[in-house]
Amino acid sequence: MSAATFFEKRGKPFWISLGVALVIILGIIDYRSGTELNISLFYLIPILLVVWYTDGQMGLVFSIASTLVGFIAKYSAGQTYSNPTIYVWNTVLRLGFYMVVTWLGVTMKRTYTGNQEVARTDYVTGAISVRYFYELAQNVIRRSQRFQHPFTLAYIDLDNFKTVNDQLGHSTGDRVLRAVTDGIRRQVRNADTLARLGGDEFALLLAETDDEAAKTVLNKIHASLVNEMLRNGWMVTFSVGVVTFNEAHITVDEMVKMTDNVMYSVKVAGKNGVNYSIYPR
Repeated sequence: MSAATFFEKRGKPFWISLGVALVIILGIIDYRSGTELNISLFYLIPILLVVWYTDGQMGLVFSIASTLVGFIAKYSAGQTYSNPTIYVWNTVLRLGFYMVVTWLGVTMKRTYTGNQEVARTDYVTGAISVRYFYELAQNVIRRSQRFQHPFTLAYIDLDNFKTVNDQLGHSTGDRVLRAVTDGIRRQVRNADTLARLGGDEFALLLAETDDEAAKTVLNKIHASLVNEMLRNGWMVTFSVGVVTFNEAHITVDEMVKMTDNVMYSVKVAGKNGVNYSIYPR
C-alpha cells in the first residue's frame, strides 16, 4: 500500500482528531514561546490537513479555532500593544489569511480530484482506464492472498469492430463501445471492475467470484451484449476468455496475458463465444 493510499483510507474522525491535537500543541508552543516568537504560519498545517482530507467547511472551523487559540496564547503570554484595537486588527488579519488559504486548499483539492478522475477513466466509455485497472487488480490479488478468496478475470474482445468503424464511422464505433460498457455494468456488482484495455478490448474483474458464479454471470453478459448489438443493427459479436484464480501468486501482467490467451482460443475457434479456465489447473 502506497503512502498516499494509506492516508486516503484514514477516516474523517482521524483527521479531525489529529487537527485538534496539532492546534492544541501549537497553542502550547505559542504560549511558551512568549511574545517574541510568532508561529502563526504553523497553524496552517492542521488547517490544510483537515481541508485536504475532510472538507472546506471543516477547514473554516479550524481557521477560526486556530485564530482564537493563537490569540489566547499570546494574550496569556503577556503580549501588549499601544492600542487595544491592534489586538482586533491582528486577529482579523490572521483569520482572513487562514480563510484565504483554506479557499486555496479547497480549490487545489477539487483540481486534484478532477485530474485523478480523468486519469482513472476512459474518456470514450467511462470505464476504468488501464493504469487504474492495474492498481485495482493488484489490490484484489493482495486481498485474495490474505483471505484465500477466488476471483475471476474476463477478457472481452469485440469481433468485427473494425468493420463497424470503417463502414459506419468512428462516432458509431464510440456508440458501440459505450453500449458495451453500459450493458456490462447493468449485469455486475459495484464491487466489480470494468476497464477498457484499449481499442475494442475490455477487462472485467469479478472480486471474490468462483468459476461457477463466473459462468453464470459471463454467459448472461455475453447473451445480453449480442442481443444489444442485433437490436441496433451492429454486426458485432464477442469473444470472451475467462480465468478463475483460486491462487493469487501471480502478477497482474501474467493474469491479463493468461486470460487474453483463453480469449484468443475463442477467436481461433470461430469467434463469438466464451471459454473458461481455472488457475491453477
